[in-house]
Amino acid sequence: MSRPRKQIHLAAHFPGVNNTTVWSDPRAGSHIDFGSFVHLAQTAERAKFDFFFLAEGLRLREQHGRIYDLDVVGRPDTFTVLAALAAVTEHLGLAGTISSTFNEPVEVARQFASLDHLSEGRAAWNVVTSWDAFTGENFRRGGYLAQVDRYERARTFLETAHELFESWAGDEVVADRASGEFLGRADVGTFAHRDRHFDIEGRFSVPRSPQGRPVIFQAGDSEEGRAFAASSADAIFSRHATREAGQAFYRDVKGRLASYGRGPEDLLILPAATFVLGDTAPEAEEIAHEVRHRQVSGPTAIKLLEQVWNRDLSSYDPDGPLPEVDPDPREHTVAQGRASVRMHRDPLATAREWRARAEAGGLSIRRLMVEVSARQAFVGTPQQVADEIDELVQTDASDGFILVPHLTPTGLDEFADRVVPLLQERGSFRTEYTGTTLRENLGLPALRTAAS
Repeated sequence: MSRPRKQIHLAAHFPGVNNTTVWSDPRAGSHIDFGSFVHLAQTAERAKFDFFFLAEGLRLREQHGRIYDLDVVGRPDTFTVLAALAAVTEHLGLAGTISSTFNEPVEVARQFASLDHLSEGRAAWNVVTSWDAFTGENFRRGGYLAQVDRYERARTFLETAHELFESWAGDEVVADRASGEFLGRADVGTFAHRDRHFDIEGRFSVPRSPQGRPVIFQAGDSEEGRAFAASSADAIFSRHATREAGQAFYRDVKGRLASYGRGPEDLLILPAATFVLGDTAPEAEEIAHEVRHRQVSGPTAIKLLEQVWNRDLSSYDPDGPLPEVDPDPREHTVAQGRASVRMHRDPLATAREWRARAEAGGLSIRRLMVEVSARQAFVGTPQQVADEIDELVQTDASDGFILVPHLTPTGLDEFADRVVPLLQERGSFRTEYTGTTLRENLGLPALRTAAS
């Protein structure tokens, strides 16, 4: 007996600071004007997407002491943007990336509980760790934490936040309006948490919100990140968008859930995915080729290479061969605050792999950087893209996708108009919202609380 058709989950990623946006396109707009956020969010809601996803940057990235290309647009505060979007949307989930390394549980829990109230149950928290001392310089505690310590702090940070969210569970405080006398539980909102990272106690100031707590996302791909997601997250933001890699990641993470007393339905796997559409397959490939080369200009190619080589390569020709000199494996001094640096934990091994690839294909620096850093997940006609997305979800390579358009803010429009209807026709994607909260629309089980 065949299983029921899985329902696809889709989300819209507002790119922010990134290497995805094509700024040279005349259709590109602002990344800080509120109208851009509104357009992308309302397009996603019109297409019945699950949520809007906002990344975070705690410090502008630098290279050779200068702000790195796209970072010049800055980064507005996550909670301010999401709270404002709550007023111009009705059903769309609002997911914010907030670090557990340089924030405090009471403050973050208060902000998310408030957002969940303002949005009537649509808040989500992407729990991340911040890995470098460069970012830490912006904060009083400064410095950085080793990877194992970052995830330990993240685990206990989330545990503490859950205790705060739950502190109002059960009977809430009730006031007699005539006398002004407060009735109900004397311990409402009380909390106390002590461990190596936090020593706090008091009364939490925000009543229990519509969802009880925000939906929890996690984005780590390391062994520690996968374990953290399996133990604590409702959804994981993955980078494995191909069938083989996606299925392997899906099996691995879902297979960890039982050891934490959880089932496969308790955690969604949602890879990030870019896309290019065309009226024909050749046209889509041509557009994709142009997009990739606009994303990686000559100067950008050199900067991307420097992030692995850890050397000043400004004298090299981006249309020439890779440097003969090896990367400098010592402490990174060229690229600061760059997530891609930590993705290449063995720069010498990465250099060997890239040299072999460049030699086999006769690739220049720029062409190699295009190959390794700018590849769309879905390229084709709307029908081809719909077929591929549906096939990946139905074969358990993912539970859906977080789409990252290369144009802001209009890059999602064509997908909403031409791909979503095809997914709806085959019964793989909703035609209307059925839940009242993000948790319900994601099909996640109801929360089990201390009071239930």
